[in-house]
Order: sequence, then C-alpha cells, then structure tokens
Amino acid sequence: MIETESDEILRDAHTQDVALLVVGDPFGATTHTDILLRARALGIPTRVVHNASIMNAVGACGLQLYNFGQTVSLVFFTDTWQPDSFYDRVRENADLGMHTLILLDIKVKEQSEENLIRCFFSLSVLLDGHLCME
Repeated sequence: MIETESDEILRDAHTQDVALLVVGDPFGATTHTDILLRARALGIPTRVVHNASIMNAVGACGLQLYNFGQTVSLVFFTDTWQPDSFYDRVRENADLGMHTLILLDIKVKEQSEENLIRCFFSLSVLLDGHLCME
C-alpha cells in the first residue's frame, strides 16, 4: 500500500492525524523517507518515533557497526529459485575484512515449521559450502 497509495496516506493529513507504523527503523526503506519529505514539502507537521531494528540491534552481539560492509538479503529459497546475487557483496565484504549482515527472508506471513526448516537448511548450505571463507 505504501508504495502505491502514498498520496492517499497524505491526502487528509492537514485536517486529521495520520500515523504510519512500520516494523523496524522508520528510515530503513526509501519509501518511508519519501513520504516524510513529501509531507514536509506540503507543510504537514511530522514527528518520528524511532523503533528498534536489526540494523541497530546488531551491536548487541558485540560486533562494531564500523566493521560492517554492505548488508545483503538472502531470499527464501524454493525448489526452482535459489538466486546467488547476494554472494558477490558477501565476498567483497570478506575481502575487505568486514562483517556482513545477511537479512533472511523467513516468510513471516507464511510461518510454518516447513518454512523455518527450509530457511535453516538454506542458511546451513550457505555457511557450510558456499561461503566458508579462509
């Protein structure tokens, strides 16, 4: 909805309170930033309440954010679709001596034991065979 109906979201914001609640950091997606900038350009008062996200929680595991390279997404593998486009970014980060935050697609809207096992299997294959780097 946000990508296709952002004008609708802002339409009545001059006369009524409008809130946009997102999972994670409100500026983690360019669409959210775009809506904020357009609201300000229209003279609509804005307020941002920052939320926790994996991007700012990663420091809790003891790794320094300064040592992270590009973040990549690993999509949910299926029997017919197992893209490896993330690999080049991970390799570049490793070559630079940097950590890589890999965001896993875990099919939140389609939770099941089968999907969790498949996600775990995909990550295991990734770590055991494809990406173990010396």
